[in-house]
Amino acid sequence: MAYQRLENKLTKENLWLYITRLLLERPMYAYEISKILESRFGLSAATVTTYVVLYKMEREGLIRVEQNPTLGRPDRKYYATTQKGKEAFESGKKLIAETIKKLS
Repeated sequence: MAYQRLENKLTKENLWLYITRLLLERPMYAYEISKILESRFGLSAATVTTYVVLYKMEREGLIRVEQNPTLGRPDRKYYATTQKGKEAFESGKKLIAETIKKLS
């Protein structure tokens, strides 16, 4: 039970870290993000959950929306990481690394 809570905190409750990691590679659309989260990280987040996290990330200025018809369908929203998002991601990684060091 304690382990499951920890796993949820480090994955589902911090989905923004995983999404940012993906968006550092290239802009993506929400459905694509959901599928890659599952294949790469083993996180099966519902597409609606991905949209909610993306909306919050956009509100916080961590990502921006790009509508780029050269990347695919013209009506599709693509998400890209902002500088603020990159900085938050690096801070998050640093916190996790420091926590692991303290526990070792």
